[in-house]
Amino acid sequence: MATSRTRKRRTRADGERSYQLIVDAAARLATIEGLEGLSIGRLADEIGMSKSGLYAHFDSKQDLQLAAIDAAEAIYTSEVVAPAMRAPEGVQRLELLCERYLSYVARGVFPGGCFFAATAAEWDTRRGPVLERVRTLLDGWTQLLETNVREARKQGDLQRDTDPHQISFELNALLHEANGHYLLFRDTAALDRARTAIRDRLAHPDPNRPG
Repeated sequence: MATSRTRKRRTRADGERSYQLIVDAAARLATIEGLEGLSIGRLADEIGMSKSGLYAHFDSKQDLQLAAIDAAEAIYTSEVVAPAMRAPEGVQRLELLCERYLSYVARGVFPGGCFFAATAAEWDTRRGPVLERVRTLLDGWTQLLETNVREARKQGDLQRDTDPHQISFELNALLHEANGHYLLFRDTAALDRARTAIRDRLAHPDPNRPG
């Protein structure tokens, strides 16, 4: 009986590892070939697994696409968001969120640059659950930036009339332009220019700040 339970746990663990391998590979491949370019056959070739092994995990292409998005979110959280949470809320966290994003692009975490920039460009004129999932995640990122702008304003690190929506829009614009320019030209100077622009944009403390 114990041996049977152990075997079942091992089988389940093997299945979970296989699933994670598949969805991580799908997320990376999607940054090059697009979510719409994902297929069981293409993915099987990419990771050296049989098609039948892949079919066991997904009921449809849309299921595969949504699973790839979830895998990309987990990677993004691990690479960008979680490390920045160690910084104090406000300007320091904003700067680290932006720096982690630029580092994630420079290190080629995804071969086609930022997963969400690539996916948003591919799906912005489409409709359906895939677009809605991407929108939700991008909205969450924007809200994270806005929350920290508000905290920075509260602390006096930004002027009292600072608009969180405007600042988050500008930061996103700088990050996405750096991502696109770096991918196109493989020029790290684009990342440095973004860093300079971000520092300049956040260097406007309230003149009445104590101390």
